[in-house]
Amino acid sequence: MPYSHLNDYPADIRNRAARVRLACFDVDGTLTDGRLFFDSQGVELKAFHVHDGQGLVLLRKAGIAVAFVTARPSVIAEQRAAELELEAHTGVKDKLACVQAIATRLGIGLDEVAFMGDDLPDLRVMSQVGLAVAPCNAHPWVRERVQWRTSARAGHGAAREFCDLLLAAQGKAEALLAEVTRLEGARIEGKA
Repeated sequence: MPYSHLNDYPADIRNRAARVRLACFDVDGTLTDGRLFFDSQGVELKAFHVHDGQGLVLLRKAGIAVAFVTARPSVIAEQRAAELELEAHTGVKDKLACVQAIATRLGIGLDEVAFMGDDLPDLRVMSQVGLAVAPCNAHPWVRERVQWRTSARAGHGAAREFCDLLLAAQGKAEALLAEVTRLEGARIEGKA
């Protein structure tokens, strides 16, 4: 069964999403809800949504490169990226230069890059890529300047919603779902 919601998106967004070969994500306020927690020793804590993580892994499995690009130095973001087998660029002063370097290394143009961010440090890079996305609760200055906004909030499935759009627009959602269904069916029948 084809991804039933794909036609809910404007044609321009579907076309932009179909070209994406590299998806970059800010961390705080995009993959997390934006709040920063510190324990009594000053150690930073973050909460990531498992649905977002699954979506990021599905992108990677579908052949779309994924990278975290965040201005904050963050061991936690680096650990999360490593757990998901993704690139992490933390403490980035110039996000556009970082994304350009990744794209150059992969041999792709910025028109094949998507960036999901939520606040002012993301605007410069978002204005140069093929698809700029923000969670619905991003800062208004960012929300009004992106091509598409998720219906989910940051840290609550927004990244997964974006990943699902990319997979569907590229015709990869059905194959991934069929593979998971086949493996689960085999497991139930005792064949896996």
